[in-house]
Amino acid sequence: MVLFLGTSLTAGYGLPSEQAYPALLQQRIDEAGAGFEVVNAGVSGDTSAGGLRRIDWLLRQPVAVLVLELGGNDMLRGLDVDTMQANLATIIERTRAAHPEARILVAGMRAAPNLGRTYAESFDASFGTLAKRYDAALIPFLLEGVAAIRELNQPDGIHPTEAGHRILADTVWRSLEPLLPRN
Repeated sequence: MVLFLGTSLTAGYGLPSEQAYPALLQQRIDEAGAGFEVVNAGVSGDTSAGGLRRIDWLLRQPVAVLVLELGGNDMLRGLDVDTMQANLATIIERTRAAHPEARILVAGMRAAPNLGRTYAESFDASFGTLAKRYDAALIPFLLEGVAAIRELNQPDGIHPTEAGHRILADTVWRSLEPLLPRN
């Protein structure tokens, strides 16, 4: 399975589940004949600590690829970056312990500018640091080409529209497709 562990961005907040980027990626996986089931474990409001609490239950199923999209809500709450990074590292370690062949894709985020330069630099760098430390693939910024573009976001300015999710699917597919094990 391809496990998407994430926030409301992954859950597809405000949209029917079939319009969320993980569902769009299931279609691409099917078209490619890769034979993997996508499991969307996105939860609105989830933090890295919440993902850590849920990961062991999710790992009871075989995982070929983990797409890790957590941290955005940690940032929105101004939570400690080192703690977030430690939580994400533990998720990766538990995934690898349960499924040694699993590949990891870290979906990075960027900090809001109102949190200050020091916080933003630390937060933004944390995803690349994790990917390098664990030899994981990295999407530097999941919302590239979507963030701050009014017509690609719902009225809250945070959650992508259907068109925005199609762009997210394109962004994730470029990094996910090479990670899918070939039969």
